Amino acid sequence: MSLELFDPTGEPTPTGFCSAPRLTSVEGLRIGLFSNGKVNADKLLRYTAEVFEQQANCNIVIDSGKRNASRIAEPQVLERIANDVDFLITAVGD
Repeated sequence: MSLELFDPTGEPTPTGFCSAPRLTSVEGLRIGLFSNGKVNADKLLRYTAEVFEQQANCNIVIDSGKRNASRIAEPQVLERIANDVDFLITAVGD
């Protein structure tokens, strides 16, 4: 019996997306919170958002998430986030 090895590396596939420009300041911006649905992710998000609220006068305008970590986010939720927030904080729990 012979053993065949495969090289898992490869060239990245272009996606047509690019990174958003860095924020120069977060002062007074609108925050979106998005949980992956795992235990304690919402607590981590809330704690982190409180720091932004207190230190940079940010406002939470969307507090959303998935109910199941293995499912993709609903397109309408992602569209709302893209239209209504200045930056998004997401978290993985457990």
